[in-house]
Amino acid sequence: MPNRLADETSPYLRQHRDNPVDWYPWGEEAFARASAEDKPILLSVGYSACHWCHVMAHESFEDPATAAVMNELFVNVKVDREERPDVDAVYMDAVQQLTGQGGWPMTVFLAPDGRPFFGGTYFPNEARHGMPAFTDLCRAVAEHWRDERDELLSNAEQLTEAIGRSAQLAAADDLPGPELVAAAVDQLLEQHDREWGGFGRQPKFPQSMSLELLLRAHHRTGHPELLDVVRTSLDAMASGGIYDHLGGGFARYSVDAFWMVPHFEKMLYDQALLARVYLPAWLGPGEPTYRQVLEETIAYVLRDLRDPAGGFYSAEDADSEGEEGRFYVWRPEEIEAVLDTATAVIDWYGVTRNGNFEGANILHRPARGDLLRPAAVERGRAALAEARAQRVRPGLDDKVLTEWNGLMLATLAEAAAATGDEGWLAEAVRNGEFLLAHLRGEDGRWLRSWQAGVDGRPARAQPLAYAGDHAALVDAFTRLAEATGEARWIEEARAVADALLDRFWDNEAGGVFTTAHDADALIARQKDFQDNATPAANSAAALALLRLAALTGEPRYLDAVEGILRLFGPLAGRYAAAFAHLLAAVDLATTGTTEVVVTGERPDLVAVAHGRYLPDAVLAWGEPYDSPLWADRAPGAAHVCRDFACLLPVTDPDALTAQLDQPAAPAT
Repeated sequence: MPNRLADETSPYLRQHRDNPVDWYPWGEEAFARASAEDKPILLSVGYSACHWCHVMAHESFEDPATAAVMNELFVNVKVDREERPDVDAVYMDAVQQLTGQGGWPMTVFLAPDGRPFFGGTYFPNEARHGMPAFTDLCRAVAEHWRDERDELLSNAEQLTEAIGRSAQLAAADDLPGPELVAAAVDQLLEQHDREWGGFGRQPKFPQSMSLELLLRAHHRTGHPELLDVVRTSLDAMASGGIYDHLGGGFARYSVDAFWMVPHFEKMLYDQALLARVYLPAWLGPGEPTYRQVLEETIAYVLRDLRDPAGGFYSAEDADSEGEEGRFYVWRPEEIEAVLDTATAVIDWYGVTRNGNFEGANILHRPARGDLLRPAAVERGRAALAEARAQRVRPGLDDKVLTEWNGLMLATLAEAAAATGDEGWLAEAVRNGEFLLAHLRGEDGRWLRSWQAGVDGRPARAQPLAYAGDHAALVDAFTRLAEATGEARWIEEARAVADALLDRFWDNEAGGVFTTAHDADALIARQKDFQDNATPAANSAAALALLRLAALTGEPRYLDAVEGILRLFGPLAGRYAAAFAHLLAAVDLATTGTTEVVVTGERPDLVAVAHGRYLPDAVLAWGEPYDSPLWADRAPGAAHVCRDFACLLPVTDPDALTAQLDQPAAPAT
């Protein structure tokens, strides 16, 4: 008989609906029962594409004997970290404080009031590798709860106080200056792997925001070393096994230093953020390889992660048919069975008889960066992709998350404008319409997650959106306005920005809280300020509000940006990789925004602005809206302003190109 998770909107939670564990979703019912029965809560947090979450589920949560122990000793709560990032962040902070590391699946033991007192990540069903068996751990925790509760609760109190410190930072008196960005760039250069790209050692995550910061710095300074670092990383990632050479798109990370063996899950946010780096890397130097990767990555999202109504799904799993990576790997004889002449394809993708992954081959490109396929190889690639489509696909997490859709929408709009691809632009508008229709409630409040109707139930959206959702929407709608020239998207961006500041802003210290002022309270109210797999809410808000302020002239948005930069700037100076997106906002704030207004019907002038890498520019064109940018502008011309001064209006595309190519004044 299904448990309480059967009615949840999260596919990850519904994956556990038939567990013998008496699971509760996060909510008052679970905490009330824990209090009434004087039991600790066992909180398990994961997500649908997480390989080790599946392992622990199979070993423990599907096992009746293990479930019996859990049900006897605890009230058991399951959380999808992607649907409830607030819960995940609070208790991940606790686990990191307890163990020095974190990850998923996350296992945390709580007092009935929600305070954590012990936790970790994956625990095996049998003792191995220095880890206790999960059932032994459960019994030990229950014994300590019974016999040493005062000590546990004292530790829980101290841990809870530590968790709340993210909201207790004090703002600096001064705004961060250009020296902060320069120091951060130096840090990234020191951490860069000169042979294989990326930053640091294995496992390697594609740190797209760090690469984007280096591209910004190269655009401003022209230092060739910065572009070399970016190109090394982009070439190595797109040549390695982390890239899907048949279907496009990137896996979440590589277990090795050279991007060969990934955990095969593919996340929407990675496609959005990496495409956003390959786009300017193509636009700037004009490298066709990077456009190919951009096109294939977007094609993957539109083909495999798109809901028929226009939303974008969250992820594809690493596993299919019970094996990690089975969908993606090939043996030579499998390729030979598909292709009449397989030699060229086998050589191109480095396929060997011994393989590079458990006796099979993860396709890759041994000649790094040489990705433009000859005709024979392209025919073979298409045939292999068609043959692979007949395999059992990895599991699909088909929930639609507001934040991640905002990231993808911003990328899609920007890519459509830069390439002139009308199909991409139509998909971007369609996604924007979907978000307005399905993730904004009847009361006007934004919601976090939408799921199409399943098992006869209607489509639903929940819970209330977080600061990160709002920040991503501000950026997405702003860039959609720049791509379409439609004023309504600026109005939508303003409405979301106002909601962000009205409902999340800290009036005392500055910055945005993760949750709204009227959201259900957790044991701590945190601020999301370190970039991780996605931009932190405060980083995303700073950059999005700064660009929106330039387009609208709204001083409230600039005031908020300055509050965020004063609050988190000192930390960003010490940890560049954890604040790369915030540092992009610092870079834009110190360099100054270039404002480009094209009045009248001048698609030739709009195309000039769209077709260049202009990280410091905003573009207004098409339908006028309420903004000083539109005041007293002569029709049929381009108007470029920077550093509180405007250049002469121009009507010739070459003249506009010359103005846009003028370097900005050095930041001081």
